[in-house]
Amino acid sequence: MDGAATPALELRGIDMHYGYVRALDGIDIAVHSGEVVGLLGDNGAGKSSLLKVMSGAHRPTGGTILLHGEPTVFDSPGRSTRAGVQMVYQDLALVDAQDIATNLSLGREILRKGPLGRLGFVDRKAQRRRAAAELDGLGVRTAAVTRPVEMLSGGQRQVVALARAATRVTGDRDGVLLLDEPTAALGYEQTRQVRALIRRMAEQGVACVLVTHDLPLAAGVCDRIVVLNRGRKVADVATSETDNDQLVGWITGARASMYGES
Repeated sequence: MDGAATPALELRGIDMHYGYVRALDGIDIAVHSGEVVGLLGDNGAGKSSLLKVMSGAHRPTGGTILLHGEPTVFDSPGRSTRAGVQMVYQDLALVDAQDIATNLSLGREILRKGPLGRLGFVDRKAQRRRAAAELDGLGVRTAAVTRPVEMLSGGQRQVVALARAATRVTGDRDGVLLLDEPTAALGYEQTRQVRALIRRMAEQGVACVLVTHDLPLAAGVCDRIVVLNRGRKVADVATSETDNDQLVGWITGARASMYGES
């Protein structure tokens, strides 16, 4: 990751007000292609509000969003998705009754050729071939693409959700992947698989923002860590230059902000 390069996604001076409540106060944050940025903070710190701004779910009260250096407006999740920003929510938004291939193809189905295609019939064999190739390209080893999602373990489901997002953010211009607590309720081995997949996506040029309460995960997978406290950014530091005690101090407010704020 070239630190001098234009960030894939950059937010400058982001404010978010809910009535008289200021959820975000002048937040500056950037993530480069091929970088994993951890977004940490206690409950109510502003992490969810910031993710909603990045994903287009909420329009900020003030500030500027730049995508690959170009000012943009995310006034809906659909607009941010079309721009190459994908959000993976905690509930995963998978269709349990459908197989892995169908879930990977949602919104970009392959239609059959000829009259049946014009009537909307899906070419399931072609979708399965593409799904298998995409998973291979990501280095993902999971169940057969014909297996229904409802038969998968929690870790396998999370991997499918991440893989689906990854297939939508890799292309001519590297995209941005937003991850909301991707390892919540997962065991050690499942967490290890998700961690490895996040790193593989970064290696393929995807810019990743990871919201997590799991400090060991953040330390193991993130290149840089940003800490929010009561709606303000109090730290932005390379993972190699900090430690667990410092992070806990910033999260709890026991450690002073890097920016001299009270």
